[in-house]
Amino acid sequence: MEVLVVDDEVISRRMIENTLQEGGYQVTTATNGCEALEILKQRPIQLVVVDWEMPVMDGIEFCQSVRSGDSSRYVYIVMLTSRSQPSDAISGLSVGADDFVTKPFDPVELIMRIHSGRRVVAMESRDLMIFALAKLAESRDPETGAHLDRVRNYCRILALHLQRQVRFQDEVDDEFIRLLYDTSPLHDIGKVSIPDHVLLKPARLTTDEFEIMKTHTIRGAETIESMMEQFPNAAFLKMARDITLSHHEKYDGRGYPHGVAGEQIPLCSRIVAVADVYDALTSKRIYKKAYSHSRAKSAIVAGSGKHFDPAIVDAFLDNEDSFIATRKRFQDNLTCTTHGMPVTNTPFELVPAMMGQEL
Repeated sequence: MEVLVVDDEVISRRMIENTLQEGGYQVTTATNGCEALEILKQRPIQLVVVDWEMPVMDGIEFCQSVRSGDSSRYVYIVMLTSRSQPSDAISGLSVGADDFVTKPFDPVELIMRIHSGRRVVAMESRDLMIFALAKLAESRDPETGAHLDRVRNYCRILALHLQRQVRFQDEVDDEFIRLLYDTSPLHDIGKVSIPDHVLLKPARLTTDEFEIMKTHTIRGAETIESMMEQFPNAAFLKMARDITLSHHEKYDGRGYPHGVAGEQIPLCSRIVAVADVYDALTSKRIYKKAYSHSRAKSAIVAGSGKHFDPAIVDAFLDNEDSFIATRKRFQDNLTCTTHGMPVTNTPFELVPAMMGQEL
């Protein structure tokens, strides 16, 4: 992540720059507030370390300008100062500084303050965008809110299990699980681009209509990629993009939109695939009754190594009780939804013929 360092003193500026670079940050520098404001206009930087006392425009004036501006993104400002009186902190906070570090600064403290700012920026961007995207999807997608709650909880159950497996420990950490929980409800965001006569059709889709339906993966990914250009440091957007694009891919390479296989499919998408299919199978639709857990389980097991990553199927089997409890906790009301997608059109084309009815 990039940090803008604003300080007119060369030695101080270089010390801050070196400290932040050692902490893993990219650093851009400016010598006064005016110069810093121009940089913020040109680049999507959201973390700033600014000295209080500078010529041309000092730190207080810089904070006032940032907070009175019309930027679409929040800028977290850490102010460096040799002032230590409570009244000074009040003055800085009142004009928009988020945190203070006293000169001469402790490198470890500065890194920790920047880490805190990074978390605030990430949470602020994540919460706002996820809310906006979820409301957009809700406006078109006839699925219920309970469906999204179930899927995100199924995903968390699976991810927590994988976290305990040596094979996945490097990838599935607490942050991965939080991101997965937050972004999995956006898996079908691309359905906002699907025409009503396809999305809301209460009967079997034709081959041509199904081809249109399949484009929701690409359209959703394109929507999120456009946001990534504006918020390149938002890690949750990358996961959201991966999920929307790849949750209909199959482990054997026979899915869509790109027919990738195995571990070429992002792990987050492989997890969502199992959660989404299980929920679709066990939920009532206008074209099908809800399957029992045991019947849905048979379909999931039948798809191991074909539709699904076998390791995630194993995680599902080891957590059946949690899936059943989640299903009961987030039950739909009596009004069923209308997705015109029978078994040959749904994400669970794998269901074996022995099940003998369309979903």
